[in-house]
Amino acid sequence: MSGDELKKKFGSTIKSKRAELGLSQEDLAERSGLHRTYISDVERGMRNISLESIEKLSSALKYSVSALFAIASSEGISRQEIEVLLIEDLEADLEMTLRAFTKARITNPVRTVRDGAEAMEFLSAKGRYASREGVGFPGVVLLDLNLPKVSGMEVLKWMKADERMSKIPVIVLTDSRDYRDAVECRDLGVVTYIVKPVNFQDFSDVATNLKFDWALHRREPHPSA
Repeated sequence: MSGDELKKKFGSTIKSKRAELGLSQEDLAERSGLHRTYISDVERGMRNISLESIEKLSSALKYSVSALFAIASSEGISRQEIEVLLIEDLEADLEMTLRAFTKARITNPVRTVRDGAEAMEFLSAKGRYASREGVGFPGVVLLDLNLPKVSGMEVLKWMKADERMSKIPVIVLTDSRDYRDAVECRDLGVVTYIVKPVNFQDFSDVATNLKFDWALHRREPHPSA
């Protein structure tokens, strides 16, 4: 990989991780002590970045320098690589949601976990998911409220209380029409609240109208489709 290619991929990595945290370039500049135009140049791959600046950026993004370079030097950051985490315990609902993704032509890698405790392990890269340390957070979380072991509402509160995860877009999935649940989810900053069963139009509408289409990669329809 040439130096210019690495600069571009490293810049894409910085931009992607900044977006995962919900930070603007100004926010990242303030956290890292660097100028916003410098951040912009880095993200466009137009800057020869010093080791000191790399360390400042890694600290601001809460990633190790080695983790950032590992991501940048492997395959780069593409829209296909942004993970979707689906937290759902019921097999039928899980399969229906995955079919909805397929029908909506969303081709992001989808990781699935089956209870609230497992979701917290996945997101914190602990226990059975310790190997995810340094990989980063999913770009979107689909969260069922009615989970075993730890409830979906508790998982949501736990995420929102952690600065690193608080800006991850969360879509709540539930079979409940309880107005109180909807209000609490809204107050906690969820992207939207979908009453199951989930269909592909839900994802199409959410991606278009609620401003996280950056996280979803759509396969172009076949001409005969």
